[in-house]
Amino acid sequence: MQDPTAFSSAVILRCSNCDRAYPISSINSFAICCHQPLLVEYDLEKPFLKKDIINREDTIWRYHEMLPIKDPQNIISLGEGSTPILELKKLAEKHGYSSITIKDESYNPTGSFKARGISVAISKAKELGIKKLIIPTAGNAGGALAAYAAKADMECIVIMPAHTPDIFKKEVDLYGAKRILVEGLISDCARKADEIAEKENYFNISTLKEPYRLEGKKTMGYEIAEQLNWMLPDVIVYPAGGGTGLIGIWKAFEEMLKLGWISKPLPKMIAVQSENCAPIKAAYIDPENWKQNFSAKASVATGLAVPFPFGMNLIRKTIDESNGAVITVTEKEIVDGIREIARTEGLFCSPEGAATWKALDHLKQNGSIRTSDKILLLNTASGYKYLENFSLQIAWDSFAVFDS
Repeated sequence: MQDPTAFSSAVILRCSNCDRAYPISSINSFAICCHQPLLVEYDLEKPFLKKDIINREDTIWRYHEMLPIKDPQNIISLGEGSTPILELKKLAEKHGYSSITIKDESYNPTGSFKARGISVAISKAKELGIKKLIIPTAGNAGGALAAYAAKADMECIVIMPAHTPDIFKKEVDLYGAKRILVEGLISDCARKADEIAEKENYFNISTLKEPYRLEGKKTMGYEIAEQLNWMLPDVIVYPAGGGTGLIGIWKAFEEMLKLGWISKPLPKMIAVQSENCAPIKAAYIDPENWKQNFSAKASVATGLAVPFPFGMNLIRKTIDESNGAVITVTEKEIVDGIREIARTEGLFCSPEGAATWKALDHLKQNGSIRTSDKILLLNTASGYKYLENFSLQIAWDSFAVFDS
C-alpha cells in the first residue's frame, strides 16, 4: 500500500449546519455546536485521478484518498463493496420503462450495505484508539458491527428491538457481541445506547452520531459512477430509514464534481419510506411540529422503521438540492414487491429494496419520474435475512403499534 501520509486526503470535520471545524485527529461524535452530524472534508486540490483506481482491489478501499483513514494498517475489511448493478429488463418491459437497474448490496459481507459504513467507522475507531463500541440497530447494522468488531478484537454491544427477527439476533450472538433487547423501535434502542455509553464508556456509533459510517456508505456513489462509466442515471430511488446512504451517495457526487470525475446534471434522489414509519414525509408536511404529532409502527422493512432520523436536515437537503421527492408505500405493497421481483427477475430483495420498486408507480403518477428516465434502485440487503419477517400469509394488522 501507499505511504500512510498520502493514503487519505481527509483534512477536517465540519458541522453540517454552521461549518464549525472539528479536528479529525481527535475522537468526535456529532457537532456539539448545533447538535447536527459532522461531515468529513477532504483536500480536493490534491491530484486524485480516475485512472488511479483502475488496478486497485475491488473493495471500498479503492477510493482510499476519499476515505478518512490515514494509516492503511488500521483498516478492518471483510471485502466490502464492488456490488453489482443488475438490469431489470423484464420488469421494465412489463411496466413500460426504458431502463431500470438495481444496485444489489446483498453481495456485501453480512449480507447488507451496512458493511460499508461499519468497515470505515471501525477502522477509524481503531486509528483513534477506541476499544469499546455500542450501536442501536434494526438488525443489519448490529450484525455488521458484531462481525467487524470480532475481526478488530473490540468489545461490542448491540441493542435491538425485541421484535427483531431471530436471524439478526443469532447473527450478533455468533460473532460474540453482547446483545440487549428493548421493547419498541430503534429510537427506544438509541436511548438505551446513550445511557450505557455514558455510564460504561462505550463509543456510540449510532447513525450519523459519528462521522465515519457516512463515509463508508458514500462509496455506493463512487461505485455507481464508476460502474456506469461516469454517466449517472436520471433517478436514484433509495429506501430511507436513517438516510445515511441517501446522504452519502449525494456527498460522493458532490465530491466527484469537484474532482472533475463527473458532470451535471446529477440524479434526482428519491427517498422511499413505509407508510408505517414515514418521518421524512411528516417533516415535509409540517416542518415545525412534526415530531410532536408523529407516531410510528413496526414494519416488515425493519430498516425503514426509524421514527426520528438524526440526519433529517441532511436528508431534506439532499432531496431538495437534487429536485427529488419522498414517497411512501404500504406494507402490502412491500411484500407484493418482494414476490414480483423474485418471480420476474429471480432476485430475492430485502423488503427495503422491494419498497423502491413499488414506489415507481406512485412516482410516475405524481410526475416525479418519466418512463423514459434511466432509473437506478437500491437493494440494501439480502431477502434471505428477512424470511421470518414476511411469511406471505402474514396478517398485516398484527404489527404492534409503538408510539413515539
